[in-house]
Formats: sequence, structure tokens, C-alpha cells
Amino acid sequence: MTQIADIRFDAADLDTFAELTGLLAVLVTPDGKMDGGARKVNALTRKALNRAAESDAFEKAKDGDVMRLSFPAGLAADAVLIVKSPAKPDQTIARRIGAQLAKAQGKDALTVLLGKTARAEDIALGLALRSYDFNAHKSGTKSEPGAITLLVDDPEATAKAAKTGMAIAEGVFFTRDLTNEPANVLTTDDFAARLAAMQDLGLDVEILEEDDLKKLGMGALLAVGQGSASPSKVVVMQWNGGGNEAPFALVGKGVVFDTGGISIKGAAGMEDMTMDMGGAGVVAGVMRTLALRKAKANVVGLVGIVENMPSSTAYRPGDVLTSMKGDTIEVINTDAEGRLVLADVLWYAQDRFKPCGMINLATLTGAMLVALGHENAGVFSNNDDLAGAFLKAAGSEGEGAWRMPLAPAYDKLIDSNIADMKNTGGRYAGSITAGQFLQRFVKPDTPWCHLDIAGVASVKSETALAPKGATGWGVMALNRLIADKFEG
Repeated sequence: MTQIADIRFDAADLDTFAELTGLLAVLVTPDGKMDGGARKVNALTRKALNRAAESDAFEKAKDGDVMRLSFPAGLAADAVLIVKSPAKPDQTIARRIGAQLAKAQGKDALTVLLGKTARAEDIALGLALRSYDFNAHKSGTKSEPGAITLLVDDPEATAKAAKTGMAIAEGVFFTRDLTNEPANVLTTDDFAARLAAMQDLGLDVEILEEDDLKKLGMGALLAVGQGSASPSKVVVMQWNGGGNEAPFALVGKGVVFDTGGISIKGAAGMEDMTMDMGGAGVVAGVMRTLALRKAKANVVGLVGIVENMPSSTAYRPGDVLTSMKGDTIEVINTDAEGRLVLADVLWYAQDRFKPCGMINLATLTGAMLVALGHENAGVFSNNDDLAGAFLKAAGSEGEGAWRMPLAPAYDKLIDSNIADMKNTGGRYAGSITAGQFLQRFVKPDTPWCHLDIAGVASVKSETALAPKGATGWGVMALNRLIADKFEG
């Protein structure tokens, strides 16, 4: 797993500032005010910070932006990083400060003078998240990132406050690693093994193999994977940190590679389909975070892991499948496979665990990209309270999400002449009909949300807290939801 940057917290000693090496970062308010540490650096550099703060470039900079003063006189440091910051940055700005510092750091050691700055733990989280670098498959010597030291007034209290953030960062890194991995590495067997290894963190992990799935009647999920040499699986991860209450369930689509099957995709961009297990990756990352921070809640994460390949054994358009629920499904398009995987896992989750609520995640439809682009995930729900709680949590964590409609009028688009339903309703309202399909496998008394993360799981350009590639979207929001709704 990609390692999180080593972030340490220490007390400031003004008398040592001149000897600090590497990069030295200070915070300056938009009107040029500085704390004691920054004023010391300003004096050592013959008021270079004052001159920078009075420049047009500083005035035009956004909160969190970084200016670099290279080889400053009076300091051993290679550069001073001047960060434009409000006197009391909010969570979003604090994390942006950390992220911008991580971008500026490179491989140098970094010392950040924070003193009494509010939300130092969020600055640390931003540093950790933006320092992510997936280089597992690059040859040659890999240089280690420089050490990061945050100088604060109360190192012990700040380190304690930052501990939860580091658990979140590790969950996000785990999700990013899984989503970035190529399919010849992250096979269905490898994926399951990585999840099983989280037993060492205190999770109860169970792997259901194909024979188990056949006995359960998971005909929809098994059909998707039957064209691949890689065996289909369902992995169940339980975290029992609460009392005797029913667990909250998270369900993820884990298609390790999606060719589209017999309804094969075009060649252009097919390499991106290594990320089609992104929903399962988020579930895994959330479960890792909950275990690391010892969450006081009962949560079960279930992921359906398959590979959708064309072969002589692959399922076909026109086939009729029987789900675990007993409903029959006419296959119109084998590239609408994720909903088939989720249908059986959703039903199994409810049948076995009787959850108090349930959220599924999937890189489900290209139509979601058309609707919301890369800024928001689509949120579909049968329960206003759960949908509202999730949207609030996502907003609190800066993870874009937008509620989309579900309505009986859309059901007619997936009606079938020969089975209980079709697996796709055609071009129009494609994300909605996918949600309507999934809702048929949700019991009426189960509060449920479907999150279509096709546009946010992996992106071609960097985001505020991540380099290009897998984002880990959803780990922070779902962790916040669980903390707010189930841990009191």
C-alpha cells in the first residue's frame, strides 16, 4: 500500500529557525499579518516576507496559495514558502493549505510554522492526501518524500486531533491504490486477498467463493463473471464497534475489468475500465478507516468482485437470468453488468444482516458523466432522511454529490416482455433507470441510497486533494455519515 507521508508535530524554537534546512513554510494573512514564528523569519530575511506580502502576486493569490522565495538570505533553508491564509482558516481552506504545501514540497524536507493556527489537523490531512503518489509499477530507484514537521504550540494535543485524519487518509490511500491498480495485478483473487488482510486491523472478513454463490442463488452476479477465467467472489467485511443494534450496510460494485462482455466497448478509453471496481474500493477504504479509528458503530461492507470478459462462456444479450431474490432479468446489454452484480449483493446484505440502512456505490453509468461531469456523484434514494444525512456529510467533507430523481414513471422503461425486468432501459434517463433497477432489489422498509460515482472515482486532472487518477471520493463522506448518524 502507498505509504502516507510521515508528519510530525513539534514545538517551535525561534532560536533554531535560521538553521532549519529544506523548505520553511509560514502563514501570512491577506492583510500581511504574521504570527511570532513568521515575524522571526521575516526579521531573519530582512523583511522579505513583508515585501512579498505587499506584492501584486500576493494580492491576486487565493487563500491557500503558496509563494516561493528561493535561497533566502539569513536562513539555511533552500526556500521559504509563504502561504496566504486567513487568520482563522475554515476546514476547506486549511486542507487546501496542506494540499498546496504538499504540491510545493517535492522531495525536500518541509517545516511548517503554525503556532496557534486553527485547524492544524486539517492542514496535516491536506498534506497527507495530496502527497499521494502511485508509483508501484515504475522502474528505477524511488526517492522517498521528505519529512514533514508541523511546529505548533501544543504538539501532543494537535497530534491527537490529527490521528483521526490520518486514519481517513489511510482509507483514502487504500481506495486510490485499489482503483489505480491494473487488472492484471488486481485480479479477483488479489482483490479478495487484500481485503482479507484487513483482519489484522480487527475486521471480520469472509470470502464467499463461486460454489457458495451458486448455493445462494446469485445467478445475476455469477452471469457477469462467467466469461472470465478469474473466479467471481463476494467479500463480507464486518466492523462491530457498537452495541447490539443492527449494522449499517455498505455495498460496492467490484468489476476489476469491464470489457463490456459480448456487447463489447470501443477500444478508445477501454484501458480506464480498470477503475470499474471503484465502488468496492470505496467500501474497502471506509471499512479500513473505521477499523483504524476504532469507530463506535456496527458497519458491514459487502463487495461483489467479478471480471466482465467476452468468451465462449460469457453471458449474452437475450439471456434471462434469475437473481437471488428470485426475480428474472432479461439481458439487453452485457455492458450493463454492474447493476446485476449489485442486485444480488444488495439482496444478500438485507437477507443476512437486516441492516438499519444501506448505501451502495458503483461506477455504474456513462450517463452520470453526461449529467454531472466530474464534479458530483449522483445520489438516488428511497429515504429523504438518509439522503439528506449523506448529502450533508458529503458537503461537510467537500465531496460533491447531487440528488437525482427516482419515480415509478421510469419503471416502464425497464419492463420486459419475457422476464420481470430488463437490465437496461436504453439511452434516455440511463442513470435513473439503473437506479430504478437497483431499487427493485431493496426492501421497502430498508432506507437506501445508490451512489453513482462514475464521474468522480477517477479523473484525468488533479483535484483539490488528489493528483490525477483515482480520487478516493466517498471515503471521507461515508466516514463522516457514520460518525454523525451512528456514533452520536
